[in-house]
Amino acid sequence: MSSMESLAQLEVLCEKLYNSRDSAERAHAESTLKCFSENSDYISQCQYILDNASTPYALMLASTSLLKQVSDRSLSLQLRLDIRNYVMNYLAARGPKLQNFVTVSLIQLVCRITKFGWLDDDRFRDIFKEATDFLALASQDHYLIGLRILNFLVMEMNQANSAMPLSLHRKIATSFKDQFLLQIFQISLTSLHQLKSEGNFPVADDLRRVPISLALRCLSFDFVGSPVDESSEEFGTVQLPASWRPLLQDPSTVQIFFDYYKVNDTTVSKEALECLVRLASVRRSLFVEDPARSQFLSHLMSGTREILQTGQGLADHGNYHEFCRLLGRFKVNYQLSELLSVEFYGEWIGLVAEFTTKSLLSWQWASNSVYYLLSLWSRLVTSLPYLKGDTPSLLDETVPKITEGFITSRINSVQASSDLDNPLDSAEGLQDQLESLPYLCRFKYESCSLFIINIMEPLLQAYTARSRLPAPGDVAELSVIEAQIAWMVHIIAAILKIRQTVGCSQDSQELFDAELAARVLQLINITDTGVHAQRYQELSKQRLDRAILIFVQNFRRSYVGDQAMHASKQLYARLSELLGLTDHLVLLNVIVGKIATNLKCYAECEDVIDHTLALFQDLASGYMTGKLLLKLESTKFIMANHSRENFPFLDEYRCVCSRTNFYYILGSLVFMEDGPIKFRTFMEPLLQIAVNLEASADAAFRTDAVKYAFTGLMRDLRGIAMATNSRRTYGLLFDWLYPSRMPLLLRAISLLTDEPEVTTPLFKFMSEFVLNKAQRLTFDSSSPNGILLFREISKLIVAYGSRILLLPNGTDIYARKYKGIWISLTVLSRALCGNYVNFGVFELYGDRALADALDISLKMTLSIPLSDILTFKKLSKAYYGYMEVMFNNHITISSVLNLDTSTFVHIVSTLESGLKGLDMGISTQCASAIDSLAAFYFNNITNITAGDNPPSPAALNLARHIGEFPSLFPQVCDANLLHHILKGYYVIITLFLQQILKTLFEIIIFEDAGNQWSLSRPILSLIMISEQMFSDLRAQILASQAVEQQQRLSQCFDKLMTDVTRSLEPKNRDRFTQNLTTFRHDFRAK
Repeated sequence: MSSMESLAQLEVLCEKLYNSRDSAERAHAESTLKCFSENSDYISQCQYILDNASTPYALMLASTSLLKQVSDRSLSLQLRLDIRNYVMNYLAARGPKLQNFVTVSLIQLVCRITKFGWLDDDRFRDIFKEATDFLALASQDHYLIGLRILNFLVMEMNQANSAMPLSLHRKIATSFKDQFLLQIFQISLTSLHQLKSEGNFPVADDLRRVPISLALRCLSFDFVGSPVDESSEEFGTVQLPASWRPLLQDPSTVQIFFDYYKVNDTTVSKEALECLVRLASVRRSLFVEDPARSQFLSHLMSGTREILQTGQGLADHGNYHEFCRLLGRFKVNYQLSELLSVEFYGEWIGLVAEFTTKSLLSWQWASNSVYYLLSLWSRLVTSLPYLKGDTPSLLDETVPKITEGFITSRINSVQASSDLDNPLDSAEGLQDQLESLPYLCRFKYESCSLFIINIMEPLLQAYTARSRLPAPGDVAELSVIEAQIAWMVHIIAAILKIRQTVGCSQDSQELFDAELAARVLQLINITDTGVHAQRYQELSKQRLDRAILIFVQNFRRSYVGDQAMHASKQLYARLSELLGLTDHLVLLNVIVGKIATNLKCYAECEDVIDHTLALFQDLASGYMTGKLLLKLESTKFIMANHSRENFPFLDEYRCVCSRTNFYYILGSLVFMEDGPIKFRTFMEPLLQIAVNLEASADAAFRTDAVKYAFTGLMRDLRGIAMATNSRRTYGLLFDWLYPSRMPLLLRAISLLTDEPEVTTPLFKFMSEFVLNKAQRLTFDSSSPNGILLFREISKLIVAYGSRILLLPNGTDIYARKYKGIWISLTVLSRALCGNYVNFGVFELYGDRALADALDISLKMTLSIPLSDILTFKKLSKAYYGYMEVMFNNHITISSVLNLDTSTFVHIVSTLESGLKGLDMGISTQCASAIDSLAAFYFNNITNITAGDNPPSPAALNLARHIGEFPSLFPQVCDANLLHHILKGYYVIITLFLQQILKTLFEIIIFEDAGNQWSLSRPILSLIMISEQMFSDLRAQILASQAVEQQQRLSQCFDKLMTDVTRSLEPKNRDRFTQNLTTFRHDFRAK
């Protein structure tokens, strides 16, 4: 960039990059200009652009390019200081004249440089003084730039960066917090006071907003290194340091934010409330004395009282929401007794109650904010039993009105709700709305339950009357009734979810629970009778049935669970009077009857089916309730008639995933009883399906009916296999399946290899069937079943692999090929590490089952490019899990070593790629595989170098690979060395694995790896191979560090091998891991 003509051309490109609507033009400009952000040689060009360009887009390019260069952390210390000083001078000289977006980008650049150099040189910390120098200038524009620098500096210091290890970020953030954060917060307060005292509220918007934004960033700083979940609005206590105490005890600190709330600017007022929310959340221990805390609380309550009295600013939704959050924080951080001690508590609590009631009436507008108000009231109620003294809390008067107001608002909300955005469809939304309600209802439970019953009874009467009509009548009116009942059922379900006594005894609580539960249990019979039995397609009916299922789930946990069987006599006595439900067994029969009805009638509603099966599974998984289920006629009917004729959802494609869960539940119930006869009886419908499939001609297998029947059978068997958790139960399924049913699976895989909708369920069933969980695959010592099972697995994998490799790659290669490959690899991996097969038998007797399975599986893995393996997460996990198994077994590792050299090297390189990935599970698998390979070398080549025993064929193959791939180690160029590979083996393997050792050390030193223990294993194995390799790597790492740090870091390396011997014994490995942990900590300390 040497002439103004080329600068003009660049400005045109920048204009296209940021403003063009033509995607091709933008892409061309981006491709042309990316060199500025990727090549450090262009840094001087960026400076030239900043000095001479006339368009803001060219300046923006220079600024963002420098930001990317700095973020790479590869620039020298002096260059970073030069860039920083240049930008600060640039902002001082030209900042006021720049476009706002250019100024912001330059400030972000200087703050990023500052953070990345914070621990490298104290000159980077001068930014605070330089920013305050901007504030001292007479120009309002410079004052604004100074505040913005501080604003972005706090944000940059508080925000983790992917280019920086988290531990280093925390160290820098802590240093910045201790040194400057309080001063910056004081500057923000001083600016706010100055603007107010000088009567400058009507100044430029930015000058009014930036100081309040700066204060908010300071109060939002991560003071203790536990970042807040950004997806949540909730946060814990704000852990301000003790040095902030005088500032918070000054009344003007809180008052200034209440003053700025009154500014007629919603952005300023909202951020002022956010600051108050954080001040209300300050840790209690910050105030050493109770009077100081009480004064602080009184000031907060006084400010909120004034807002409640005037209603100023609450017409804005953002302000309203933040104000609700502020009120919600009062009981989170303060005791009820402390609130009562404030002299105007009575007036304040009355205003809050009135505000809550109005909010409930405006439920559409305030639906997301009411949660905080209800949370405040529920916390007040639950703390009442611990209140000492005679001061009235006034909760007896206010809480019942609020509870009734909330329930009424839910009923009234039905008229305005649409099917597209109905709150009854959101499980999370319902959870948020109803989370606090049980505590409010149980506070005055008798009056509250009576209020609910008075609403529920007319609705039930109307719904019952509709069921007796010959036709539904007004469908819209009926839908409203169903929605209102659904809300009431959800409310009752929420109340019964929590058994808590506040203000009433346990016995009276059970009676009120029984009264409410009786209305819903009565409803169960109504929903499936008369005209309602014809409305399963209606959304309102489906919402009602989902609500009933949630009620039953909550009721079961409180009164039917294993722990509550004998602790609810009062409830069942009242239910017996009202409905004739005398005990748990009668009630369970009603519940299972509802489950059976839903499974019969909701053939096309996957959501209701899933909720129903979840309830059924919870019942079946409990030991006591599971035993009780087996006594019920309704359960016996389901287990004896589990065909698609009785349960049509089994025939619906949209519910195919539910089939597995359904049969898992039935399998769990079947296996609770001893005896193979009941199992065989239960399997009769599935046996008939299998027999029909076996009788089908090959051509018929491609028809939709046969394919669906087969895939359904596989899903059903997978569910039953999931339920086998013992040797006995697994044996029942194994004997049913082998040998008679296995030919059907092989036939299907051979005929329908190109049909993933068939192969996927088949392999998923097999992956469950071969999984040795809970040691269920433990056969007798004289049994050949483990070997026979593996032979069948081998047949399936060979049949699939030999055919899938011949198929062309389609448009959706993952669905057509990769998915089947990764599931088949999972099947083989589970079989290889299941510990129920003696694999040495296959070679001993010349059986090719193992060799063929390994051969075809390796071919399938090699057919997939590494880029695709890393792209698809499930494929990646299966591939690296398979490789871990292959390298860990002394028999299977021979198959890998038998490959040609280029293939072997490719596999090892994929392991290194996996180490560098972000998935901790995959990197652990890769580390295990590398450890096994290195340990194999160490344990086998020792014999070669010592001249004791002759090398094994596998060791010779490994030596051959290293010798035949000289490009991996260009230092080795002696042809004689390559010809006499065994003599030079020790040197060559060193060079071969040195890169992997370097990668492992880089991960340990520079990244925050959560699997350090796993990574330490291969490091020791690799060091044991060659101490020279370790010495060379040590020299490389030390040379890359600053000169003044090298002596200290060299000592860290010396300590790493302290008390570590030349062996791979477990104790030696553990000692090295401990040393490595210390090494990592000391190395990263600065």
